[in-house]
Amino acid sequence: MMGVGAVKHDVRAMILTGFAGLVAGACSMAIGEFVSVYSQRDVEVGQMKRDNRIAGNNDQEALPNPIQAAAASAFAFILGAMMPLLAASFIVDHKVRLGVVAATVSLTLVVFGWIGAFLGRTPVVKSCFRILMDLGS
Repeated sequence: MMGVGAVKHDVRAMILTGFAGLVAGACSMAIGEFVSVYSQRDVEVGQMKRDNRIAGNNDQEALPNPIQAAAASAFAFILGAMMPLLAASFIVDHKVRLGVVAATVSLTLVVFGWIGAFLGRTPVVKSCFRILMDLGS
């Protein structure tokens, strides 16, 4: 979105690029999360089968749901990607729009870092900084 916005002054091109990135990113995150959680589930099922053979135990544990994880990942990506889209939609001046989009992305990443730190009970500043600096990867 920033690359197209830096070259083309038209807000429609920037919004279209941002929307395409939103859809592609949400699909990519969902697929990656699905594969990861499904693999984890396979490992846990295999371990449960081995444990049941050894101990004769039939206890069923809660297994991760790959579809639920994929949906949550896609939803989180969509929420994050909507912020710069909304910011860019309402600003006419090209240079101001680029600055506001960059600031909005940074602020959104910090907020996601804070939410992750709060939920994970980890240091807030470290988590926010890590999420913000992970932007380039």
